[in-house]
Amino acid sequence: LDPWGQELQGNPSYDIGYGSIDYANPLVVLKQRTFWIIGLSYFCICYSLYGITTFMVDYARFQLGLPLQKASFLATVHGLGQVVGVLTITPLSDYLGRKNAIMISNLFVTMCLGGILLSGASWAMLYVFVGILAAFYGATFPMYGACAGDYFPKEIMATVLGAWTPFYGIGAISAHWITGLLRDNMRNYTSGFLINLVMAGLSLLLISAIKTSGGNEVNVTQEIKHHEP
Repeated sequence: LDPWGQELQGNPSYDIGYGSIDYANPLVVLKQRTFWIIGLSYFCICYSLYGITTFMVDYARFQLGLPLQKASFLATVHGLGQVVGVLTITPLSDYLGRKNAIMISNLFVTMCLGGILLSGASWAMLYVFVGILAAFYGATFPMYGACAGDYFPKEIMATVLGAWTPFYGIGAISAHWITGLLRDNMRNYTSGFLINLVMAGLSLLLISAIKTSGGNEVNVTQEIKHHEP
C-alpha cells in the first residue's frame, strides 16, 4: 500500500485470478456476479418501498375509507419511523454484518407489506405496520450503499455505488407507474400492493445468495483469489 496522499505509480491493476485487471476500467464491475445480485435486490426493494409509500395515504383514504386526518397522519408516522431507522438500524448493520442486516430489513419490509394488506380499516394496525416499515425504509438505502465498500475493493467502490443508481431509479419509477396504472384500471390498490409484496420477497431471496465467510462479507477480490487454480 502507498502512504496516504502519495500517487500510485502507473495505473492500479491487480491479479485476481483472471490475469491482470485494471480497476480503472469501469466495465470491470459488470463482470462480477455479486454486483448484479445486489443491484437486482436493490431494484426489487426500491420498487416495493416506493410502491407503497407514495400511495399509502390515498389507499387509506379512498380504499379503506379512513377520515382524511387519520389517513394523512400516515405520512407523519412514516417520517418519524425513518428517523428512528437511520439512527438505530443503520449503525447496527456494522455489527450484524451487512448481508444479515439487509436480510432482516427486507424480511420486515415483506411482513409489513403483508400486514398493511391484511390490516383492513384498522387505523391503529395500519400505523403500526407503516411505522415499522418506515424504520427499515430509512435504513435500506445507507445499507445497500455500504455494500459497495463491503464487497468490492476500494479502488472501484465509487464506480460500483454509481452503477447501482439505475437499479434504484428504475425501481422507483416503475413502481409509481405500474401501481398507479393498476389502481386506475382496477379501482383499488390490492393488485399493485401485492406486486410490492412479491418484489420485497424477491429482494430477500436475492440478497441471501450473496456469499459470506464466517458471517463476514466476502470481498470480490478475495472471492476470485480463492478460486485461483
